[in-house]
Amino acid sequence: MKPPPAPGLVNRVIALTLLLLVFTGTLGLGAVWMRQEISSTANASRTLADSLTGVERRLDEVNAEVAAAVNPDALLRQNNFMHLTLAAPREIQVVRVAVSAELLLAAKRNREVFNLSTASRDQSTAEFRVVTASLR
Repeated sequence: MKPPPAPGLVNRVIALTLLLLVFTGTLGLGAVWMRQEISSTANASRTLADSLTGVERRLDEVNAEVAAAVNPDALLRQNNFMHLTLAAPREIQVVRVAVSAELLLAAKRNREVFNLSTASRDQSTAEFRVVTASLR
């Protein structure tokens, strides 16, 4: 017959079993918490996407209203309705620009930055100013 196991070994086995149960329970609770966080983040993302869609729809509506208001026929109707007696521009008055108007305006605005001033030419020293230009 075998002798019974030592009480120290039984205590260790019980302690290790309890420790294993606590560890797996903690992992389970962590997994549940992580799924809850993923779900709440997904809901917040869905809400933001819905609001973004609504804003884009309203922006498209406003752009359509602006396009309808700027239409030459609509402008002529407003002219007649308000009795402004304005005339439509003739083709000779219309200037068509082949390149981007923003680039032309930025170049015109910053043209003096890249030219040497007359005073610095006389002193034969170059003077440069640093100016940041933006197209928006």
